[in-house]
Amino acid sequence: MTEEIANLTVEICTLVKQFKVTSSLSKNPLLRKNNRIKTIYSSLAIEHNSLSEDQVTAVIEGKHVIAPHKDITEVQNAYQAYDMLESIDPFSVEDLLSIHGLMMKDLVADAGHFRSKGVGIYKGSELIHMGTRPEFVEYYIKKLLDWTKRSKLHPLIKAGAFHYEFEYIHPFSDGNGRTGRFWHTLILSRWEPLFAWIPIENLIHKRQAEYYKAISDSNKEGKSTIFILFMLGVIKEVLEENVGINVGINVGIKNLVINQIKDKPHVSAKEIALNLGYSQRQVERTIAALKRDGHLIRMGSNKNGYWEIKED
Repeated sequence: MTEEIANLTVEICTLVKQFKVTSSLSKNPLLRKNNRIKTIYSSLAIEHNSLSEDQVTAVIEGKHVIAPHKDITEVQNAYQAYDMLESIDPFSVEDLLSIHGLMMKDLVADAGHFRSKGVGIYKGSELIHMGTRPEFVEYYIKKLLDWTKRSKLHPLIKAGAFHYEFEYIHPFSDGNGRTGRFWHTLILSRWEPLFAWIPIENLIHKRQAEYYKAISDSNKEGKSTIFILFMLGVIKEVLEENVGINVGINVGIKNLVINQIKDKPHVSAKEIALNLGYSQRQVERTIAALKRDGHLIRMGSNKNGYWEIKED
């Protein structure tokens, strides 16, 4: 524990209270679905899945997508796993194996089973981390789950500690990252159910290099402090952005952004910000709010697509 961890935990708890008061997430099935899609897209993109967010949406909606079979299977598996979030026991070894089995179904031969061989994480030819020896994996995973259940630490801190230690043990031959991030969300959702629908993975994806660096630096330090601080910072930022979307967007800036898009449908958030004199973050929040409320639809890819305005 550090003062910074304690302060971030208090700040996040305050943001959660604000979020619960201002957010329409609990009453808006479409918003929950969109956030779940962001979560799945981002967590798999970290693992080099090639599908765009629009393609992930299409797969989940049962539409035909031209893409590698493996990537489509990953999306289908992850969607089924996250759909079970509310029924999973966060302290059960059997449920952990069940979720891994679902996540990695038809992807690896040992889906749903702890690895039977040694595993190393490499950066090029350099060994970065050697996972726990296979004969001790189950023992240490049981110890970790038991600690998570008994610990009196705040769930925000416990979730980060679990996530780090899980990746350190590296219990599976493949799928450790997506399973660890799923379990982080699971632990948080048992504290505050809204976390089942808050796309933390979306920001992890954007800060992917920092995510891996936090794991590596914690390995060097021999403790999870650096990684916990990183994850608390991510959670705080995600909540700040979502609270801003719900209460910080006025009609004036919405209309200005809409007018910019009418004049130039391919315009970027950065261009709009420069034209209007707002920060890029303010414009991105406004666009997110307009998308959420059904006034804007993105057609095509983020790079080459354009905005379509839906009039009231």
